[in-house]
Amino acid sequence: MKISIFLFAGLAERLGTSRITFDYSESPLTPERLKQLLSNAYPDAAPLLSAALVAVNQEYAVADYPIQETDEIALIPPVSGG
Repeated sequence: MKISIFLFAGLAERLGTSRITFDYSESPLTPERLKQLLSNAYPDAAPLLSAALVAVNQEYAVADYPIQETDEIALIPPVSGG
């Protein structure tokens, strides 16, 4: 199955895009497992991915929330401002 993932802030900069499509075969896929799989696929972004919050359908999701193929997924890394 494929999911589309929106990327924000430093994560989008690190990967050079604001949206990726990710193929996965696990069911159910959870935010915690998604971050692990993406860290393996994008090792240069692993530190940002591990610290990122996962939003499913525009709401922050807990680590074991089941992600469906039709869900809108966003990864939001920690940001600082001043």
